[in-house]
Amino acid sequence: MPYLAISMGLISSFHCVGMCGPIALALPVHKGTRARQIAGVLAYNVGRALTYAMFGIVIGTLGASLAWLGLLRYASIAVGVAMLAYVLWPAAGLEQRLHMPLFWQKTINRLKQQMGFYLKKADLPGMLLLGMLNGAIPCGMVYMALVSSVATGSSWGGGAFMALFGLGTMPAMLALGMAKQQFTPALRTRIRKLTPLLVAIAGIWLMARGVMTSYPDHSKPAAGITICR
Repeated sequence: MPYLAISMGLISSFHCVGMCGPIALALPVHKGTRARQIAGVLAYNVGRALTYAMFGIVIGTLGASLAWLGLLRYASIAVGVAMLAYVLWPAAGLEQRLHMPLFWQKTINRLKQQMGFYLKKADLPGMLLLGMLNGAIPCGMVYMALVSSVATGSSWGGGAFMALFGLGTMPAMLALGMAKQQFTPALRTRIRKLTPLLVAIAGIWLMARGVMTSYPDHSKPAAGITICR
């Protein structure tokens, strides 16, 4: 699983460049020394990874519950099917018909307002908090990693999976933050077109894992234990 998490992060980093690129390009870190620039971009990306890890702990806890009930196999298959269906949404016109609830839209708008506040700061704590807020913004590739972390079947496993996923996204995002002139809007648009393929690959992997992996079924009493009725 660690290699999978890092690999997913590396692959997803192309999507991050396309979607989160404007934020990384706007980081106020280009006025200080080279060392300070690197520290600022690194703090921003560490903040993202921290948020991913916190989400992973929550989703991993859900995975632990499903494992205890003996449902983790079916959950993995169901999530894989849903991810493949998501790839087909644009062709079916479903994506245009689905809208986030109003309360969720307001929450995201507040997050973006806070991000705008920290974008005006050039200190390291501000960059760290900016990254943490950015990590909470809805992103299809992060969702892909989160649903994959369910398969770890544990809280800390889910947190570690998402932390490694965030680590995998860092090389491309660090390069973007330090060499912004190389990442033109046209390049970011081309990179973003890889998203459906990446989601489809992850969906197929989750379905295959659900079918081929042997999960322990804790819902059944262990042999040799007498159940009193």
